[in-house]
Amino acid sequence: MKNLYNKTLGSLLVFLFITLSLSPIVSSIEKIELKNNQLQSSGEDVELDLLHGEYYLYFDANENVSSFNIRYSFPPEYGYQIPILIELLEDTTADILDYKIENDTNEPNKVVNFTIGPMNKGDRDRIHFNYWVLVKNHDYSDLPDKVKIPKKDELPPETTKWLSSTEVVQADNLRINFRAKLMKLFNSDMLKLANRIVKFTKSHRYLFFRIQLYTGLFKSQDALTTLRRNGECPGRSHLGCALFRANDIPARVILANPSYNFPYEMHYMIEYFLYDYGWVLTEVHNGITPYEPKKQIILRVCYPDDENNTQTDFIYPRMTGIESWFWINNENISPFYDPFNLFVFDKEGSKIRMFNEKQIVIDSIIADDVLNLTKNVFHQFEYYLGLGLTGENLNYFNNATSYQMEAIRCLKGSEYCLGYYYGYMIKANEEYNKINI
Repeated sequence: MKNLYNKTLGSLLVFLFITLSLSPIVSSIEKIELKNNQLQSSGEDVELDLLHGEYYLYFDANENVSSFNIRYSFPPEYGYQIPILIELLEDTTADILDYKIENDTNEPNKVVNFTIGPMNKGDRDRIHFNYWVLVKNHDYSDLPDKVKIPKKDELPPETTKWLSSTEVVQADNLRINFRAKLMKLFNSDMLKLANRIVKFTKSHRYLFFRIQLYTGLFKSQDALTTLRRNGECPGRSHLGCALFRANDIPARVILANPSYNFPYEMHYMIEYFLYDYGWVLTEVHNGITPYEPKKQIILRVCYPDDENNTQTDFIYPRMTGIESWFWINNENISPFYDPFNLFVFDKEGSKIRMFNEKQIVIDSIIADDVLNLTKNVFHQFEYYLGLGLTGENLNYFNNATSYQMEAIRCLKGSEYCLGYYYGYMIKANEEYNKINI
């Protein structure tokens, strides 16, 4: 992959910069011939990944209702990921009066807020939409060989909220504390401790997990219940967080959209705070730490408040204690999930899935330029979406989003994918800059 892209992309982007400064891009960017152009290199290659999440949300009206709102987790600008765009698809049946991206209560979380028109009792509607994000992958090759386990007073103050004991992460429970201290015994290396916690969380009492999976008899996904009988990804995430926190290591639940070969409800992972390094993404469900960002879209960073306000699963009625990823502000509207068709994407029922649509290895200087442009364009899209633009301003907005979609299509399929992507994102930025309100 390096041989395919590294030799051309630097030259292509220099050519594009010069071309864009002299004349506008025409509606169809022509193939660019490359001849001996050179770009100063950082000497460091990085991988960029285009991730595409697809979402179906079905919901039923149990009574006649007036307009209401559905708030659905939106990929934040977080860590190594930058959101690009949300696309509402034509087979959406809901009467969407408006939708916009909003900051949620806690940073960096965001939601897309759909305002839905009235529904009659017995009606069923759906929202079908796509997210795209661009990820600068991180393989954690810069992890040190050994990291000391810090004392509480050595932790950054902004991380200590994730030491709390909560309803589903019972870090102060005696049984959990005993297990946590046992794992730490004769060990001063935080990386070794993290690996012990993650492996244990997946594999302990694994037969109980298989029985629950085949019978559908999942119960609460809190940490203590999961310690007793194992659990699904929410339970393993809560247990993993509890074992870290009981050892005075901040840890938090992450809601994610990974690239499985089947659709699903939602996936739960964790991050733990590595002293003098930062947050480390971890796949406790499969016993892997660290875990690369390119393998999932991050949808939400959970706070202790989320852990104290959990819900019941939509498929397993006895599975309680899971963090929410969307919220409906009318009690007479119920989300619809079909347990028999959850893993079949073209069948009715709420579900999600994700695809890694492109991987490109390029110089880090070019990657940072592309990410910065993507971030700037998205900020404009986010700002103007839902403002009720009219006339020429609406035309400029529609032109800009069309260029963003064309950039995504080119990045997925073109031979000179990154250059085309960059060019169309420049055009999108120009259209947004024309909006005058």
